[in-house]
Amino acid sequence: MRHAVLGGGKRVRPLLVIESAALFGVASEDAALTAAALELVHCYSLAHDDLPAMDNDELRRGRPTVWKAYDEWTAILAGDALLTLAFEILARPENHPDAAVRVALVSALARSSGVAGMVGGQALDLMADKLGDPPAPTVEHIRRLQAMKTGALLVFACQAGAILGGANDKERKALMDFGAALGFAFQIADDLLDAEGDAATVGKAVAKDAAANKATLVSLMGIPAAKDMLARTEAAASEALTIFGSRGDILRAAAHFVVSRRS
Repeated sequence: MRHAVLGGGKRVRPLLVIESAALFGVASEDAALTAAALELVHCYSLAHDDLPAMDNDELRRGRPTVWKAYDEWTAILAGDALLTLAFEILARPENHPDAAVRVALVSALARSSGVAGMVGGQALDLMADKLGDPPAPTVEHIRRLQAMKTGALLVFACQAGAILGGANDKERKALMDFGAALGFAFQIADDLLDAEGDAATVGKAVAKDAAANKATLVSLMGIPAAKDMLARTEAAASEALTIFGSRGDILRAAAHFVVSRRS
Protein backbone atom coordinates (compact mmCIF):
# COMPACT_ATOMS: atom_id res chain seq x y z
CA MET A 1 0.00 0.00 0.00
CA ARG A 2 2.85 2.39 0.79
CA HIS A 3 4.53 1.55 -2.50
CA ALA A 4 1.33 2.48 -4.35
CA VAL A 5 0.78 5.77 -2.52
CA LEU A 6 4.10 7.22 -1.42
CA GLY A 7 6.24 6.81 -4.53
CA GLY A 8 5.89 10.29 -5.97
CA GLY A 9 3.00 11.69 -7.96
CA LYS A 10 1.66 15.15 -8.74
CA ARG A 11 -1.13 15.14 -6.10
CA VAL A 12 -3.38 17.17 -8.38
CA ARG A 13 -6.58 15.72 -6.93
CA PRO A 14 -5.83 16.53 -3.27
CA LEU A 15 -4.67 20.00 -4.31
CA LEU A 16 -8.03 20.57 -5.97
CA VAL A 17 -9.90 19.49 -2.84
CA ILE A 18 -7.89 21.82 -0.63
CA GLU A 19 -7.99 24.82 -2.96
CA SER A 20 -11.68 24.41 -3.82
CA ALA A 21 -12.50 24.31 -0.11
CA ALA A 22 -10.26 27.34 0.47
CA LEU A 23 -12.59 29.40 -1.74
CA PHE A 24 -15.08 29.18 1.12
CA GLY A 25 -12.64 29.82 3.94
CA VAL A 26 -11.98 26.18 4.84
CA ALA A 27 -8.49 25.75 6.30
CA SER A 28 -6.23 23.29 4.52
CA GLU A 29 -5.97 21.06 7.59
CA ASP A 30 -9.76 20.79 7.65
CA ALA A 31 -9.80 19.53 4.07
CA ALA A 32 -6.75 17.28 4.37
CA LEU A 33 -8.52 14.04 5.28
CA THR A 34 -10.94 14.34 2.36
CA ALA A 35 -8.01 15.13 0.08
CA ALA A 36 -6.09 12.10 1.37
CA ALA A 37 -9.10 9.82 0.89
CA LEU A 38 -9.41 10.88 -2.73
CA GLU A 39 -5.71 10.28 -3.37
CA LEU A 40 -6.03 6.77 -1.91
CA VAL A 41 -8.79 6.01 -4.43
CA HIS A 42 -6.64 7.36 -7.25
CA CYS A 43 -3.64 5.28 -6.15
CA TYR A 44 -5.74 2.13 -5.80
CA SER A 45 -6.93 2.65 -9.38
CA LEU A 46 -3.35 2.91 -10.62
CA ALA A 47 -2.29 -0.26 -8.80
CA HIS A 48 -5.13 -2.13 -10.49
CA ASP A 49 -4.83 -0.45 -13.90
CA ASP A 50 -1.18 -1.51 -14.10
CA LEU A 51 -2.00 -5.23 -13.66
CA PRO A 52 -1.24 -7.59 -16.56
CA ALA A 53 -4.96 -8.29 -17.05
CA MET A 54 -5.60 -4.58 -17.57
CA ASP A 55 -2.98 -2.14 -18.94
CA ASN A 56 -0.01 -4.42 -18.19
CA ASP A 57 2.43 -1.69 -17.14
CA GLU A 58 5.72 -2.31 -15.35
CA LEU A 59 6.68 1.32 -14.66
CA ARG A 60 4.78 3.96 -12.68
CA ARG A 61 6.17 7.25 -11.39
CA GLY A 62 9.65 6.11 -12.37
CA ARG A 63 9.47 2.94 -10.23
CA PRO A 64 8.25 -0.62 -10.73
CA THR A 65 4.47 -0.88 -10.52
CA VAL A 66 3.03 -2.60 -7.46
CA TRP A 67 2.52 -5.97 -9.14
CA LYS A 68 6.01 -5.82 -10.62
CA ALA A 69 7.64 -4.87 -7.30
CA TYR A 70 5.72 -7.59 -5.43
CA ASP A 71 3.26 -9.82 -7.32
CA GLU A 72 -0.24 -9.70 -8.77
CA TRP A 73 -2.20 -10.86 -5.74
CA THR A 74 -0.45 -8.30 -3.54
CA ALA A 75 -1.28 -5.51 -6.00
CA ILE A 76 -4.94 -6.58 -6.11
CA LEU A 77 -5.32 -6.72 -2.34
CA ALA A 78 -3.31 -3.53 -1.77
CA GLY A 79 -5.66 -1.73 -4.17
CA ASP A 80 -8.71 -3.18 -2.43
CA ALA A 81 -7.37 -2.06 0.93
CA LEU A 82 -6.64 1.49 -0.28
CA LEU A 83 -10.16 1.83 -1.67
CA THR A 84 -11.85 0.72 1.55
CA LEU A 85 -9.49 2.84 3.67
CA ALA A 86 -10.54 5.89 1.68
CA PHE A 87 -14.17 5.51 2.73
CA GLU A 88 -13.19 4.77 6.31
CA ILE A 89 -11.30 8.08 6.39
CA LEU A 90 -14.22 10.03 4.89
CA ALA A 91 -16.59 8.59 7.51
CA ARG A 92 -14.41 9.48 10.50
CA PRO A 93 -15.90 12.19 12.77
CA GLU A 94 -12.59 14.06 12.65
CA ASN A 95 -13.02 14.49 8.90
CA HIS A 96 -15.99 16.82 9.51
CA PRO A 97 -18.15 17.35 12.61
CA ASP A 98 -21.38 17.28 10.60
CA ALA A 99 -22.49 13.73 9.76
CA ALA A 100 -24.55 15.03 6.81
CA VAL A 101 -21.39 16.46 5.24
CA ARG A 102 -19.57 13.16 5.73
CA VAL A 103 -22.44 11.24 4.12
CA ALA A 104 -22.48 13.67 1.18
CA LEU A 105 -18.75 13.13 0.66
CA VAL A 106 -19.02 9.34 0.86
CA SER A 107 -21.95 9.31 -1.56
CA ALA A 108 -20.28 11.62 -4.07
CA LEU A 109 -17.00 9.71 -4.06
CA ALA A 110 -18.83 6.39 -4.45
CA ARG A 111 -20.62 7.70 -7.55
CA SER A 112 -17.47 9.19 -9.03
CA SER A 113 -15.31 6.13 -8.49
CA GLY A 114 -17.85 3.42 -9.39
CA VAL A 115 -19.68 2.10 -12.41
CA ALA A 116 -20.98 5.53 -13.46
CA GLY A 117 -17.51 7.04 -13.10
CA MET A 118 -13.94 5.79 -13.01
CA VAL A 119 -14.59 2.03 -13.01
CA GLY A 120 -17.16 2.30 -15.79
CA GLY A 121 -14.79 4.41 -17.85
CA GLN A 122 -11.98 1.92 -17.40
CA ALA A 123 -14.34 -0.86 -18.50
CA LEU A 124 -15.20 1.05 -21.68
CA ASP A 125 -11.51 1.66 -22.33
CA LEU A 126 -10.58 -1.99 -21.85
CA MET A 127 -13.48 -3.21 -23.99
CA ALA A 128 -12.02 -1.29 -26.91
CA ASP A 129 -8.60 -2.87 -26.26
CA LYS A 130 -9.57 -6.43 -25.41
CA LEU A 131 -12.52 -7.13 -27.70
CA GLY A 132 -11.81 -7.90 -31.32
CA ASP A 133 -12.97 -5.55 -34.06
CA PRO A 134 -14.43 -2.77 -31.88
CA PRO A 135 -16.68 -0.18 -33.54
CA ALA A 136 -14.98 2.86 -35.01
CA PRO A 137 -14.48 5.45 -32.26
CA THR A 138 -16.04 8.89 -32.34
CA VAL A 139 -15.11 12.09 -30.54
CA GLU A 140 -18.33 11.80 -28.51
CA HIS A 141 -17.51 8.26 -27.38
CA ILE A 142 -13.97 9.22 -26.40
CA ARG A 143 -15.17 12.27 -24.48
CA ARG A 144 -17.69 10.13 -22.57
CA LEU A 145 -15.10 7.49 -21.80
CA GLN A 146 -12.57 10.06 -20.61
CA ALA A 147 -15.16 11.98 -18.59
CA MET A 148 -15.82 8.78 -16.68
CA LYS A 149 -12.34 7.30 -16.43
CA THR A 150 -10.33 10.45 -15.70
CA GLY A 151 -12.76 13.30 -15.25
CA ALA A 152 -15.05 11.86 -12.59
CA LEU A 153 -12.48 11.93 -9.78
CA LEU A 154 -11.35 15.43 -10.75
CA VAL A 155 -14.96 16.61 -10.67
CA PHE A 156 -15.32 15.02 -7.23
CA ALA A 157 -12.20 16.84 -6.03
CA CYS A 158 -13.82 20.19 -6.82
CA GLN A 159 -17.25 19.05 -5.62
CA ALA A 160 -15.72 17.93 -2.32
CA GLY A 161 -14.35 21.41 -1.71
CA ALA A 162 -17.82 22.81 -2.32
CA ILE A 163 -19.39 20.29 0.07
CA LEU A 164 -16.84 21.04 2.80
CA GLY A 165 -17.31 24.77 2.30
CA GLY A 166 -21.11 24.80 2.23
CA ALA A 167 -21.22 26.27 -1.28
CA ASN A 168 -24.51 27.31 -2.86
CA ASP A 169 -25.82 25.56 -5.97
CA LYS A 170 -24.33 28.10 -8.38
CA GLU A 171 -20.90 27.90 -6.77
CA ARG A 172 -20.99 24.11 -6.69
CA LYS A 173 -21.95 23.93 -10.37
CA ALA A 174 -19.14 26.31 -11.30
CA LEU A 175 -16.61 24.13 -9.52
CA MET A 176 -17.95 20.93 -11.05
CA ASP A 177 -17.86 22.52 -14.53
CA PHE A 178 -14.25 23.48 -13.86
CA GLY A 179 -13.48 19.92 -12.74
CA ALA A 180 -15.10 18.46 -15.85
CA ALA A 181 -13.08 20.70 -18.18
CA LEU A 182 -9.92 19.99 -16.21
CA GLY A 183 -10.55 16.24 -16.45
CA PHE A 184 -10.86 16.43 -20.21
CA ALA A 185 -7.70 18.55 -20.42
CA PHE A 186 -5.85 16.11 -18.17
CA GLN A 187 -6.62 13.17 -20.45
CA ILE A 188 -5.72 15.03 -23.65
CA ALA A 189 -2.42 16.04 -22.06
CA ASP A 190 -1.84 12.43 -20.99
CA ASP A 191 -2.51 11.16 -24.51
CA LEU A 192 -0.14 13.76 -25.96
CA LEU A 193 2.56 12.69 -23.51
CA ASP A 194 2.10 9.09 -24.62
CA ALA A 195 2.46 10.19 -28.25
CA GLU A 196 5.35 12.65 -27.86
CA GLY A 197 7.04 12.02 -24.49
CA ASP A 198 9.89 9.76 -23.44
CA ALA A 199 9.65 7.20 -20.65
CA ALA A 200 12.49 8.71 -18.59
CA THR A 201 10.72 12.07 -18.36
CA VAL A 202 7.14 10.82 -18.18
CA GLY A 203 7.95 8.16 -15.58
CA LYS A 204 6.00 5.39 -17.30
CA ALA A 205 5.95 3.56 -20.61
CA VAL A 206 5.03 5.71 -23.63
CA ALA A 207 3.81 5.03 -27.18
CA LYS A 208 1.51 2.33 -25.78
CA ASP A 209 -1.67 3.86 -27.16
CA ALA A 210 -0.49 3.69 -30.77
CA ALA A 211 0.94 0.20 -30.33
CA ALA A 212 -2.38 -1.02 -28.92
CA ASN A 213 -4.38 0.91 -31.54
CA LYS A 214 -6.19 2.60 -28.66
CA ALA A 215 -8.89 5.15 -29.44
CA THR A 216 -7.76 8.57 -28.21
CA LEU A 217 -8.34 12.09 -29.43
CA VAL A 218 -4.73 12.11 -30.62
CA SER A 219 -5.25 9.00 -32.76
CA LEU A 220 -8.60 10.27 -34.03
CA MET A 221 -7.76 13.94 -34.67
CA GLY A 222 -3.98 14.08 -34.90
CA ILE A 223 -1.55 15.91 -32.64
CA PRO A 224 -2.12 19.51 -33.86
CA ALA A 225 -5.91 19.29 -33.52
CA ALA A 226 -5.60 17.64 -30.11
CA LYS A 227 -3.32 20.46 -28.93
CA ASP A 228 -5.84 23.01 -30.18
CA MET A 229 -8.62 21.27 -28.28
CA LEU A 230 -6.41 21.18 -25.19
CA ALA A 231 -5.95 24.96 -25.33
CA ARG A 232 -9.69 25.51 -25.77
CA THR A 233 -10.46 23.18 -22.87
CA GLU A 234 -8.06 25.06 -20.59
CA ALA A 235 -9.86 28.28 -21.53
CA ALA A 236 -13.21 26.68 -20.69
CA ALA A 237 -11.87 25.57 -17.30
CA SER A 238 -10.71 29.10 -16.54
CA GLU A 239 -14.04 30.56 -17.69
CA ALA A 240 -15.94 28.28 -15.30
CA LEU A 241 -14.20 30.01 -12.38
CA THR A 242 -15.38 33.52 -13.33
CA ILE A 243 -17.83 33.58 -10.42
CA PHE A 244 -14.90 33.44 -7.97
CA GLY A 245 -12.86 36.26 -9.53
CA SER A 246 -9.20 36.37 -8.52
CA ARG A 247 -9.87 33.88 -5.70
CA GLY A 248 -9.85 31.18 -8.39
CA ASP A 249 -6.32 31.98 -9.58
CA ILE A 250 -4.70 29.00 -7.85
CA LEU A 251 -7.18 26.67 -9.51
CA ARG A 252 -6.48 28.37 -12.85
CA ALA A 253 -2.77 27.79 -12.25
CA ALA A 254 -3.53 24.12 -11.53
CA ALA A 255 -5.32 23.87 -14.88
CA HIS A 256 -2.35 25.42 -16.65
CA PHE A 257 -0.02 22.97 -14.91
CA VAL A 258 -2.15 20.06 -16.14
CA VAL A 259 -2.04 21.39 -19.69
CA SER A 260 1.70 22.03 -19.78
CA ARG A 261 3.02 19.14 -17.65
CA ARG A 262 5.76 16.89 -18.99
CA SER A 263 5.19 13.88 -16.73
